[in-house]
Amino acid sequence: MADLRSQLVTRVRGMLSEALGATRTRLAGAETELTAARERLVRVRRAAAAVPQRVGAERDRRLAEIDDRHAARIAELARRAAAAALREAPGPASAAWTAWRAAPAGRGEPVGPVRVGTLRIAGAEPVPALVPLLDAGHVHLSGGDRDGADAVVGALLLRGVGRADPGAVRLYGYDPEHLGGGLAGFAPLGTAGLLTFVGPGGLGRLLDDLVEQIRRINETVLAGEYASLRELAAATGRRPEPWRVAVLLGGDELSRHERGQLDRVVRTGAACGVHLVVRGIPLPEDPTVTRVAAEPGDARVGAPPGLPVRLDPPPPATLVTETCREIASRVNAGPPPTPFTDLLPPPEQMWKEDSAHGLTAPIGEGPHGRPVLLTLGDYPPHALIGGPSGTGKTNLIFAWIGALAARYSPAELEFYLLDFKEGVSFARFAQGRRDPSWLPHMRLVGINVNTDREFGLALLRFLAEELRRRADAAKKHEVTKLAELRAVDPTGHWPRIVAVVDEFQALLAGRDVVAREAADLLEDLARRGRSQGIHLVLASQDVRGIEALWGRPALVAQFTLRIALPKALRILAERNDAAQALPRHHAVVNAESGMTEGNQVARIPSASDWETWSELQHRLWRMRPQDAAPARLFDGDAVPRLLDAPDYRALTPQGDTPPPRGPVALLGEIIDVQARSAALRLPRAPGRNLAVLGTRVDEACAVLDAAARSLARQHRPGTARFSIACLDPDADPAARALYEDLADDAAWYDEETVPELMAETAEALGRPGTPSTPHYLLLFAVDAAAGRLAAPAGGRSGLEQLRRILHDGPERRTHVLAWWRGIARMRVDLGGPAARTDQIGAWVALDVQGAELGSLYPGTGGPDWYPRPWRGLFFDRAVHRTGQVIIPYGPSR
Repeated sequence: MADLRSQLVTRVRGMLSEALGATRTRLAGAETELTAARERLVRVRRAAAAVPQRVGAERDRRLAEIDDRHAARIAELARRAAAAALREAPGPASAAWTAWRAAPAGRGEPVGPVRVGTLRIAGAEPVPALVPLLDAGHVHLSGGDRDGADAVVGALLLRGVGRADPGAVRLYGYDPEHLGGGLAGFAPLGTAGLLTFVGPGGLGRLLDDLVEQIRRINETVLAGEYASLRELAAATGRRPEPWRVAVLLGGDELSRHERGQLDRVVRTGAACGVHLVVRGIPLPEDPTVTRVAAEPGDARVGAPPGLPVRLDPPPPATLVTETCREIASRVNAGPPPTPFTDLLPPPEQMWKEDSAHGLTAPIGEGPHGRPVLLTLGDYPPHALIGGPSGTGKTNLIFAWIGALAARYSPAELEFYLLDFKEGVSFARFAQGRRDPSWLPHMRLVGINVNTDREFGLALLRFLAEELRRRADAAKKHEVTKLAELRAVDPTGHWPRIVAVVDEFQALLAGRDVVAREAADLLEDLARRGRSQGIHLVLASQDVRGIEALWGRPALVAQFTLRIALPKALRILAERNDAAQALPRHHAVVNAESGMTEGNQVARIPSASDWETWSELQHRLWRMRPQDAAPARLFDGDAVPRLLDAPDYRALTPQGDTPPPRGPVALLGEIIDVQARSAALRLPRAPGRNLAVLGTRVDEACAVLDAAARSLARQHRPGTARFSIACLDPDADPAARALYEDLADDAAWYDEETVPELMAETAEALGRPGTPSTPHYLLLFAVDAAAGRLAAPAGGRSGLEQLRRILHDGPERRTHVLAWWRGIARMRVDLGGPAARTDQIGAWVALDVQGAELGSLYPGTGGPDWYPRPWRGLFFDRAVHRTGQVIIPYGPSR
């Protein structure tokens, strides 16, 4: 029993010990948790204390962000509003007075609203405050700020007048209080009939007249087809009526009749271009009326309460006066030219006309709005255009060419254009660096040819050859006219040709060979060209150009179509002085040889500026046939490049057996229509050498350089020898460049070694057989080595060896191409004044007078040649009867 009790006590004690340990463990854990909870409480209390500050900062940040976004949005909206206002009222409609100038809107474009002040928005740029007027409505001014109201009137009128075409706005002033003083700055418009002052008591008559104008426009102009003049202008591009603005500045109380007429103008005037600017007279409520209340320091625009606007200052008095004077002078000078597009058919009708029986196109608008037509055909066949400088001759030519080119395809019409005056206005018809397009009808464009009369002669020769070709075809088919030829030979290429020669008197100036042949060719072309579809258009701004024709009545009689620009003399018949009273942009068109009964007055459109012409040219260029080639452009001021020459590009290396005619040396570009090269054949024949004569280093080097490079192009490497001797330091760069480019086929000689070249070459000529390798001696300033060559070398002097080479070399495929700086020096090198010169079969004269060339030229006396920069006279005794003017090719590098 005692053991049992002891066991129980022990078990109880153990359980109590375990309970005590567990309790202590739980107590320690609870204390730990309590400590952590207290720490969390501290952290929570600390975080809770920081929340208001953080929330406040976040709130402030978000509010600032919202404010920034709001300000940016307001600024952006203000910017867009300002941009929209500038689009609606561009240029003079909203420009500041310091930079203001009149600039009419485009044809058919609405004039739009005009600016009177600015809307001020905090934190944003000012937005122009616009008021509609022309084609939109009326303006009523009120308020106690008289100066502000006057500023609005001045701004409305000046901006409206400056935005419209000169003469398109007519003002009527009614100012009984100040007797027109409120519109004094606009008084210069009265000299052109654009401003009419109505005296006291005249308001009723003014309103009656405005109502009558509205009635007339509704009945006869709009005629039920259009709702307003603005709609008509947008649809047709024309505005047949001006804007009429009546400025009513106070007065007595209106009568019942005047009130009724005023109400009618308010209701119906805006659609007919009749508008009111009123102060001191109440206007009825109407959607077309804009209210402007001008109070000191503030202004309200629009229906009450209106938008707050800061009014602009009034336009400077000098600006108003000068602008009105300029507009009046332009109106007094005559109406502006019509748009070029008026001459063009609709796009779908372009190139639809047939030229078999002639060419017909409008040149402008007659007094009654009807087109004035020009015709070239069997009658009238040719045209004569005249007018002093600045009267629009070039513009008229552009307009006529554009009207024809839009109607007739390149298969129906071809142009050849030649301009003898300085300038490049006609170059746009050909392909250019800035614009790759060209007029597909244009076959030739010659510019800056005032010193190259030979090019005009070349054109006439080309046309004469074309006339002969057409006449032969007509004879073959037993017909007489172009229309008949085209009918029996529909597969042939028989377009009508229009050749325009501007300042043609330059071609006929003087009494030389060029003038005589040109006059003969002109007469033949004028007489026979009509039947074969070749038409001449001659233009001149100088009366001498017309007088050059009067000595040939048969020639003048063929030019039955006469076009006289303002102040033109001797274009029309003797007693027909219609051109003397013409305003600007007009011309007298007469198809009856200038007789008075044939007069038609045409208003010529503006066609000569690039922007106007470019759109048509690009459209026609895109319509061109696939095989169309750009026109040949001859620029008398440009230097051609050998690498661009068609004849040079056509050269290819010869075979082992050279052609019997020999290789060809290209010397320069011939002044002709086809851009051919002047070519010197070098067969195995006596005299096949070349002499370049003159002191111009660059030009002489250019001739020899082109000759050598063109010869080298015809030989494979290693099959020809080129010996280059340069004896003038000024020619050294050009000769060195040629030597380097010819590489292994070339040998270099100078003043010290040139005797060796002469001796070696002369010795080779004595060997039996014919050399298989041609040898070309390029001698630059050979006369400079006269002293070296005069000394005997091996029994003979170098000059004697040179003469032998010139004499015997060509038959053994050795040719000399040498530059002498004077004919006298060459003759000395050839053996003296009595020496024969037939070993020089061809020569190019540079700055050498024609009289000095008599010994080298057939017949008595020298050629008709007067030196000019970068031109040479080429003569080949085996080919030519007369000399040929050439243009040396420019440097090849």
